[in-house]
This record gives sequence, structure tokens and C-alpha cells, in this order.
Amino acid sequence: MEKSKPKVLWDLFLTFFKIGAFTIGGGLAMLPVIEREIVDKKGYINKEEIVDAFAISQTLPGVIAINSAIYVGYRIAGVIGAIVTALGVILPSFITILAIAMLFTTVSGNVWINKALTGGKAGIAGVIGVSVFRLGKRVIKDWFSVVLAVVAFTLAVFFNVNIVIIIVAGAFAGYCYYVLWRMRKYGAA
Repeated sequence: MEKSKPKVLWDLFLTFFKIGAFTIGGGLAMLPVIEREIVDKKGYINKEEIVDAFAISQTLPGVIAINSAIYVGYRIAGVIGAIVTALGVILPSFITILAIAMLFTTVSGNVWINKALTGGKAGIAGVIGVSVFRLGKRVIKDWFSVVLAVVAFTLAVFFNVNIVIIIVAGAFAGYCYYVLWRMRKYGAA
């Protein structure tokens, strides 16, 4: 049985609220959770589309988690869906930051809090690594995408090239490769 629009909107809000509340480590750490909830558990969109959503979200200004939430919400329930998912993913952070601001003077410099945050950061690095690995498995499918990924990584890490330039150049290279491949396969026509 298909859900009514208010039920879908409420489900989207709760899903993204949960993602925002329980995924520590920022947008990249949220990507595998978004995929598991939206694609695997709920089946709102398919795996190919979520990869496209993440790619588009990364190229836009702003936080990838919010951009992804907006994309998914819009895709599933239009403008109101985009608003609902954005609020769902933002609200937990807003509440947390508000609480921290009120308690900051109490916990500032606390050795136990500092140690907990240090351990949390290491865990977050691992979660981001898993996200990169899973995305790479789906996106890197041939020799051209391997070369493009290695070049993009090298430019970002060793030459400090702006990520926007790398993404735009990658899109242009992909387009050119596709055009040349089609010309080669089907002739110049």
C-alpha cells in the first residue's frame, strides 16, 4: 500500500532528523546512512540515483548532507519534501549547538570531554573512509574512471587544487571522453 503524502513527509522528516541526530562526523559520514535509510530500507530511490544525488550535492555550495537531503526530499515529494528533509537534517545540529553554547563554560577545558572528542574524531575518519570506499566501488567502473579518480586525488592532496576546479574539470573530461568514445564506436556521424 502506498503512503499518503502527509505520511511520506512525516517519514522523511523523521528519517532525516534521525540521520542528523545520530550521525556524527558531518556530511560525508552521513552519506552511507542516507543511502541505507532512503535506498535500502525505504526504497524511495535507487542506488544509481543516490550516487547522482551525492555527486550533484558535492558540486553545489553548502554542506553535502543538507544538499543531499534537499535533493532526496525534492525528488520524493517536491518542494515541500525538500523543505521537510532540510529541516529534519538541520534541526538536531541546531539543538545540539544551542545546548553546547549554553553549557560551554561548564565543559570547556574538561579533560574527559577532550579525550572523548579525540576518540570520536578517529571513529569519524573511519566512517568517512567507508563512505569513500562504497562510493568508489559504484562509480569507478573502467580504466578512465580509475585514471580520473587518481588524478583528482593527486591534484587535491599534493597540489592543493580547488575542489570546484577538480569537479568541473572531471565533468568536462568525462563529457569529452564520452563524445570521443561515441565517435570512435559509431563513426564521426
